[in-house]
Amino acid sequence: MISALTGPGDILPASSANFGDKTALITAPLTLSYTELEDISARVAGGLRDLGVKEGDVVSLFSPNRWEWIVAYHAVLRLGAVVNPINGMLTLEEVRFILKDCEAVAILTTADNAQDIAAHADPGLALQHIISFDPEDSGLVTFDSLIRAARIEENVVVDPLATSTIGYTSGTTGHPKGAEQSHRAVLLNCAMTATMHARTDRDVVVTGLPTPHVYGNVSVNSTFMAGGTVVLMDRFDAPKALGLIEKHSATMIEGVPAMYSMMLADPAIEAHDLSSLTRSTVGGQTIATSTVEAWQNITGARLIELWGMTEVAGLGATHSVYAPPVPGSIGVSLPGVELRIANLDDVTREAERGTPGELMVRGPIVMNGYYRNPVETKKNIESDGWLHTGDIARMDDTGHVFIVDRRKDMIITAGYNVYPAEIERVVAGHPAVALVAVGPLPDEVRGELACAYVVLKHGTSVTEEELINFTKDHLAPYKRPRLIKFVKSLPQTSTGKIMRRKLADASP
Repeated sequence: MISALTGPGDILPASSANFGDKTALITAPLTLSYTELEDISARVAGGLRDLGVKEGDVVSLFSPNRWEWIVAYHAVLRLGAVVNPINGMLTLEEVRFILKDCEAVAILTTADNAQDIAAHADPGLALQHIISFDPEDSGLVTFDSLIRAARIEENVVVDPLATSTIGYTSGTTGHPKGAEQSHRAVLLNCAMTATMHARTDRDVVVTGLPTPHVYGNVSVNSTFMAGGTVVLMDRFDAPKALGLIEKHSATMIEGVPAMYSMMLADPAIEAHDLSSLTRSTVGGQTIATSTVEAWQNITGARLIELWGMTEVAGLGATHSVYAPPVPGSIGVSLPGVELRIANLDDVTREAERGTPGELMVRGPIVMNGYYRNPVETKKNIESDGWLHTGDIARMDDTGHVFIVDRRKDMIITAGYNVYPAEIERVVAGHPAVALVAVGPLPDEVRGELACAYVVLKHGTSVTEEELINFTKDHLAPYKRPRLIKFVKSLPQTSTGKIMRRKLADASP
């Protein structure tokens, strides 16, 4: 029962007891029942314990989606240790920053990444163990060796308010911030998501969402809580997703808008039997109503919009599957969570109903704060517990929220959050660049693309391709600028600040 759980580390033991040999996880190389998933997770926890990992230690997970990632996630929590899920697309430079910032004592990753991290060891890191998910003889500790360890019979009893996860989100300063999510926040988010979307043990959920992302994590673990089956793709691929829905008679698929656009654009979609779907979910960015209608028309299943962020451990708003649809809305708050629209000039005042303001959220799913960053924590969480989201939204008379715009300059491309300052910091390092500012350009598939507006130093030259290639060793693929526009000057305020919203007007 949910009432007996104190954190996400209790999900597998409870589901194993309730659902036993029922299939829990399907991946390309391996299918695992709840009993098998719980057993392997317990053994890996034992292996980590033997290495010296203890309650409160931070353990990083860095890889694409795979069954080992799911096992490792639950193994770390089983010890009462803290999970640090790292986006699998980040560069070594970005990963090293996170490892140092969160003081990780161990990392589980792919063989290639393990070798790179080991070869570029930083004396400033607290890292003691680099563990490879792959069985290659690399001289490093392997995941297989952890599985062979002795089993831990019981989970460590945790304080529900203690930190279970440190999830990094890019910041406007150009450096990522680690949101500390409590055991209670993650557990409740999974439980309330399962409730709103009416998940049961009859569900089969296809997902290609990255497991390190809060949306991906909730997709998997809310399904586990209900005893359903997760069909996990290593990475999203439209034809593959359509095939998996048909093959496994999936009842749900979850994704970001670009994923639905790509599936709808696949010429073979009409040939697939998608009639098993009963509902789908979409989040990460706003989605065109035409896309929602097209997906619902071809599948006969409702497409449920949702909204969330790393700082609330997953979803903050969505629709109840049984409630009447409200097109274009991200829904209402999760049970036990408060949403409000604050006046843009005074956050202590409510904006009038229907009037745009800043979306704010309060409740047990809100993060404990940013790890080792009290300044940013105080800036983002008011003294009465309200969290700033940076999103401009309006609320109707039924409490449904509609996202209007983003207060910050964040660019969302294919569901990934990209901050201009991160790109600017890298591009500015090129010897030919005098000034650079980054802004969004609309894109039908990805939603937005990052465009860098560049002023060159006098007497220098560089091509668009050369500048984009210059960012490859410093930024993950999704963060790199897709376009470069060379301009004479950048729009500035009287104080010299770049006016990003007027970048499109810059003269070439």
